[in-house]
Amino acid sequence: MIFNIQRFSTHDGEGIRTIVFFKGCPLRCSWCSNPESQSFAPSLMYDSRLCRNFLECIATGSEAVKRGVNGIEIKETSDSEIIKLKDICPSRALVVSGEEKSFSDILSEIGKDIPFYRASGGGVTLSGGEPLSQGPALTDLLTELKHRNVNVAIETSLHVPWENIERCINLTGTFLADLKHTELSKFSRFTGGDASLVMRNLKRLSELHDDIIIRIPVIPGFNHTKNEIEEIINFVLSLKTIREIHFLPYHNLGMGKYRMLGIENSFESVKKVETEEVAGYINYAESKGLIAKSGG
Repeated sequence: MIFNIQRFSTHDGEGIRTIVFFKGCPLRCSWCSNPESQSFAPSLMYDSRLCRNFLECIATGSEAVKRGVNGIEIKETSDSEIIKLKDICPSRALVVSGEEKSFSDILSEIGKDIPFYRASGGGVTLSGGEPLSQGPALTDLLTELKHRNVNVAIETSLHVPWENIERCINLTGTFLADLKHTELSKFSRFTGGDASLVMRNLKRLSELHDDIIIRIPVIPGFNHTKNEIEEIINFVLSLKTIREIHFLPYHNLGMGKYRMLGIENSFESVKKVETEEVAGYINYAESKGLIAKSGG
């Protein structure tokens, strides 16, 4: 399931890129800027401030919405009832995030931009959510992109079974691998996941693939201290084939999505991390022989 395809991006890889955002992620990072990407099912997002009571949503007969005393009310229901509401709201107060697209449909979108990849050294970046959670059929897309000589980067938390990674290794140009923390209890508390799985997968991947860029999200209250970031960098240094590391300063863009999804946002009042705040981390990484920068 896809929740966005972004064309003409100059981030998340070299050159001009098309970013395919897959829906569904095994982690629940407290600071996630795309909370609509977490569920593998379609998500219904509603902003009452944009609602103009056109009531096209009610006219669909979908069980996901009803007319209440104070406007539209959202109800939990089946995926099929949510899909009825896709692109129905003129004011965009009600948005369905996620739709099934065949790999041929995705390839059709990507195909429009191949000339730009050739001219800029760009390609396709698979993002999410977690693209490596999409199942074995993902290799069909990767195989076709390789056949078309399209560079592919995969953004991944590596919080997946090893076999999900292994089947993509020879079909992927660059792995953009998140390394959020190396301390097990803190990783678990803030993401709901297992840091040992990530580190184990990263070590195995580094032994088999020579183009891996580590990306460390710099998050206040989670890992934004000298000692914690240096511990993460020191783990990277133990993986002899990895030479590049990017620091991703926390931002609060997308925080309004939590309200639209009706879920709690524990990072709502957390201030963004300024670029200059990661300068010390960059200096430390470079002092150890790594290529380091802020941003992806």
